[in-house]
Amino acid sequence: MPSFVKVDKCDGCQSAPRTACQYICPNDLMVLNREIMKAYNQEPEMCWECYSCVKICPQQAIEVRGYTDFCPLGASVIPMRGTDAIMWTVKFRNGMIKRFKFPIRTTPEGSIDVYAGYPAADRSKLGDLWLFSEPETLEVNELPTTKK
Repeated sequence: MPSFVKVDKCDGCQSAPRTACQYICPNDLMVLNREIMKAYNQEPEMCWECYSCVKICPQQAIEVRGYTDFCPLGASVIPMRGTDAIMWTVKFRNGMIKRFKFPIRTTPEGSIDVYAGYPAADRSKLGDLWLFSEPETLEVNELPTTKK
Protein backbone atom coordinates (compact mmCIF):
# COMPACT_ATOMS: atom_id res chain seq x y z
CA MET A 1 0.00 0.00 0.00
CA PRO A 2 1.35 3.46 -0.77
CA SER A 3 2.60 5.82 1.90
CA PHE A 4 0.40 8.60 3.20
CA VAL A 5 1.14 11.61 5.37
CA LYS A 6 -0.78 12.41 8.55
CA VAL A 7 -1.06 16.16 8.06
CA ASP A 8 -1.68 16.85 11.74
CA LYS A 9 1.79 15.45 12.57
CA CYS A 10 3.79 16.76 9.57
CA ASP A 11 5.72 19.97 10.15
CA GLY A 12 7.39 20.10 6.71
CA CYS A 13 10.71 19.33 8.43
CA GLN A 14 10.60 22.82 9.93
CA SER A 15 10.91 24.76 6.69
CA ALA A 16 14.04 22.97 5.48
CA PRO A 17 14.81 23.32 1.73
CA ARG A 18 13.93 19.62 1.31
CA THR A 19 12.03 17.43 3.69
CA ALA A 20 13.53 14.18 4.93
CA CYS A 21 10.97 12.19 2.95
CA GLN A 22 11.81 14.11 -0.25
CA TYR A 23 15.48 13.40 0.30
CA ILE A 24 15.05 9.64 0.86
CA CYS A 25 12.30 8.66 -1.62
CA PRO A 26 13.89 6.59 -4.41
CA ASN A 27 11.05 7.41 -6.80
CA ASP A 28 10.85 11.17 -6.04
CA LEU A 29 7.22 10.91 -4.99
CA MET A 30 7.26 12.98 -1.83
CA VAL A 31 6.61 16.69 -2.29
CA LEU A 32 6.34 19.63 0.09
CA ASN A 33 3.27 21.85 -0.29
CA ARG A 34 4.87 25.21 0.50
CA GLU A 35 1.51 26.94 1.12
CA ILE A 36 0.66 24.77 4.12
CA MET A 37 4.20 23.39 4.76
CA LYS A 38 3.07 19.77 4.69
CA ALA A 39 4.55 16.88 2.70
CA TYR A 40 2.47 14.52 0.60
CA ASN A 41 2.86 11.59 -1.80
CA GLN A 42 2.17 13.11 -5.23
CA GLU A 43 1.64 9.77 -7.02
CA PRO A 44 0.57 7.04 -4.57
CA GLU A 45 0.07 4.52 -7.37
CA MET A 46 3.81 4.72 -8.15
CA CYS A 47 4.92 4.07 -4.55
CA TRP A 48 7.43 1.20 -4.24
CA GLU A 49 6.43 0.58 -0.62
CA CYS A 50 10.06 0.64 0.45
CA TYR A 51 9.20 2.28 3.81
CA SER A 52 12.15 4.69 3.45
CA CYS A 53 9.99 7.77 4.01
CA VAL A 54 8.21 6.10 6.92
CA LYS A 55 11.50 5.22 8.62
CA ILE A 56 13.16 8.61 8.14
CA CYS A 57 10.30 10.95 9.11
CA PRO A 58 11.37 12.74 12.31
CA GLN A 59 7.74 13.41 13.28
CA GLN A 60 6.49 9.88 12.48
CA ALA A 61 3.93 11.55 10.24
CA ILE A 62 4.14 9.06 7.36
CA GLU A 63 2.48 5.68 7.46
CA VAL A 64 1.86 2.80 5.10
CA ARG A 65 -1.14 0.56 5.46
CA GLY A 66 0.25 -2.93 5.76
CA TYR A 67 -0.89 -5.93 3.75
CA THR A 68 -2.90 -8.59 5.56
CA ASP A 69 -0.07 -11.12 5.36
CA PHE A 70 2.08 -8.67 7.33
CA CYS A 71 -0.48 -7.04 9.59
CA PRO A 72 -4.19 -7.85 9.96
CA LEU A 73 -7.00 -5.69 8.62
CA GLY A 74 -7.36 -2.53 10.66
CA ALA A 75 -3.90 -2.74 12.22
CA SER A 76 -1.20 -0.12 11.91
CA VAL A 77 2.55 -0.52 11.51
CA ILE A 78 4.78 2.23 12.89
CA PRO A 79 8.58 2.21 12.79
CA MET A 80 10.67 4.17 15.28
CA ARG A 81 14.22 4.68 14.10
CA GLY A 82 17.04 4.72 16.62
CA THR A 83 20.78 5.08 16.06
CA ASP A 84 21.38 1.33 15.89
CA ALA A 85 17.97 -0.26 15.26
CA ILE A 86 14.39 0.21 14.09
CA MET A 87 11.61 -0.68 16.49
CA TRP A 88 8.52 -1.77 14.57
CA THR A 89 5.26 -1.40 16.48
CA VAL A 90 2.20 -3.27 15.20
CA LYS A 91 -1.04 -2.09 16.78
CA PHE A 92 -3.89 -4.51 16.18
CA ARG A 93 -7.48 -3.31 15.89
CA ASN A 94 -8.33 -4.99 19.22
CA GLY A 95 -5.70 -2.77 20.91
CA MET A 96 -3.00 -5.42 21.32
CA ILE A 97 0.50 -4.11 20.59
CA LYS A 98 3.52 -6.10 19.43
CA ARG A 99 7.02 -4.69 18.96
CA PHE A 100 9.92 -6.04 16.91
CA LYS A 101 13.44 -4.61 16.99
CA PHE A 102 15.82 -5.03 14.05
CA PRO A 103 19.39 -3.69 13.82
CA ILE A 104 20.09 -1.05 11.18
CA ARG A 105 23.79 -1.82 10.83
CA THR A 106 26.53 -3.81 12.45
CA THR A 107 29.47 -1.51 11.67
CA PRO A 108 30.07 2.21 12.17
CA GLU A 109 28.73 4.35 9.32
CA GLY A 110 31.33 4.91 6.58
CA SER A 111 33.67 2.21 7.88
CA ILE A 112 33.07 -0.41 5.18
CA ASP A 113 35.59 -0.69 2.34
CA VAL A 114 33.59 -2.51 -0.33
CA TYR A 115 36.65 -3.06 -2.53
CA ALA A 116 38.87 -4.50 0.20
CA GLY A 117 40.67 -7.59 -1.02
CA TYR A 118 40.25 -6.78 -4.70
CA PRO A 119 42.92 -5.34 -7.01
CA ALA A 120 42.68 -1.79 -8.28
CA ALA A 121 40.41 -1.33 -11.31
CA ASP A 122 42.14 -1.90 -14.66
CA ARG A 123 40.53 0.31 -17.31
CA SER A 124 42.19 -1.67 -20.10
CA LYS A 125 39.80 -4.53 -19.30
CA LEU A 126 36.57 -2.57 -19.91
CA GLY A 127 35.82 -4.61 -23.05
CA ASP A 128 36.46 -7.91 -21.29
CA LEU A 129 33.57 -10.33 -20.67
CA TRP A 130 34.50 -10.71 -17.00
CA LEU A 131 32.92 -8.56 -14.31
CA PHE A 132 35.13 -6.82 -11.74
CA SER A 133 35.25 -9.63 -9.19
CA GLU A 134 35.09 -12.55 -11.60
CA PRO A 135 36.11 -15.36 -11.77
CA GLU A 136 36.88 -15.49 -8.01
CA THR A 137 33.32 -14.74 -6.86
CA LEU A 138 31.87 -17.24 -9.33
CA GLU A 139 34.38 -19.85 -8.19
CA VAL A 140 35.16 -20.87 -11.80
CA ASN A 141 38.30 -20.69 -13.90
CA GLU A 142 36.62 -19.73 -17.16
CA LEU A 143 33.28 -18.50 -18.42
CA PRO A 144 30.90 -21.11 -19.77
CA THR A 145 30.46 -20.92 -23.53
CA THR A 146 27.99 -22.35 -26.02
CA LYS A 147 29.07 -24.95 -28.51
CA LYS A 148 29.44 -23.72 -32.08
